[in-house]
Amino acid sequence: MFNIERLELARKRRRYTAKVLAERAGIAPVTYSRIVNRQQVPDEATVAALVAALDYPREFFEQDDFDPIDKSAASFRSLTGMTARERDAALAAGSLAFEVMDWVHSHFTLPEPDILDLGHERSPASAARMLRQHWAMGEKPVAHMIKLLESKGVRVFSLAEDTKNVDAFSCWRGNEPFVFLNTYKSSERSRFDAAHELGHLVLHRHGAPQGREAEAEANNFASAFLMPQADLLSTIPYVSRVEQIVSAKKRWGVAAVALAYRLNKLGLMTEWQYIQVNRLYRSSEPDGIAPERSVVWQMVLTDLWKDGLSRSHIAKELLLPGSELESLLFGLVGSTSPPSRQSPALRSVE
Repeated sequence: MFNIERLELARKRRRYTAKVLAERAGIAPVTYSRIVNRQQVPDEATVAALVAALDYPREFFEQDDFDPIDKSAASFRSLTGMTARERDAALAAGSLAFEVMDWVHSHFTLPEPDILDLGHERSPASAARMLRQHWAMGEKPVAHMIKLLESKGVRVFSLAEDTKNVDAFSCWRGNEPFVFLNTYKSSERSRFDAAHELGHLVLHRHGAPQGREAEAEANNFASAFLMPQADLLSTIPYVSRVEQIVSAKKRWGVAAVALAYRLNKLGLMTEWQYIQVNRLYRSSEPDGIAPERSVVWQMVLTDLWKDGLSRSHIAKELLLPGSELESLLFGLVGSTSPPSRQSPALRSVE
């Protein structure tokens, strides 16, 4: 069996148009159209050409149907500038991540999701405070955003998309929350993206509101979650000079413009000071922090490497190209040596 849905999934993941894939496979575009519309059964030579053009294992196309992600059910961090092809490639990565997660569940026991449904809260800031209270975080800064999400049962994957248009997105698969982060961005902005997507998971599990309103709410949630008001007030009672922002932002692990925006909204810095920070650091981050990586995936890969499973073994079991697996797991499968264990976040299935 040659699964046409998986053919289209691989095509979208490669960001090929139907015409481009047909040309790379050496077939007529009308032939490809007939194949995907099930008006023509491809012969063996055509199948081999399509598989070679996509550079996926043949076995990938012989599996059952996959779980698609409806574009209306995924909360994308960026709504402007993203093309349909970029969106479809990101959603295709999400479907591949679901299959990776199914495989991981058969080998390991991961933390159970602990995400409150706070869509009823009067404001995103109050939802952020309530979630912090539920997780017993107090007012302290978040030292490692990805590690925190993973410890609360969020499945975090990377998006190695060489574009600024696809920042991040999140979705639910049943009762399991997923967050996808683009590693193309600075660590500070990626941390904010992670908190933004957490806001969607907490505030918009049931779908409303949509569009710009939902994005604004998720932004406000992220700002309040990463930079609690009480901690800001005790650390920066007022801003006397713009340089304070650059030195202070490391405490919360946020971008200079994000800290300035929060301080301005709380009345702790003037509009003119905020404009200065925005002009200076909007497109470049001063004194950046080290990028965060997944702790769970480090531990999973460590255990697999202990059993002698290399990148090629893992990719073969998952029926995925090694490059796709690497792009989903923060590049960790491309490491030349096993990553070190950091915390007891999971255990092997007996």
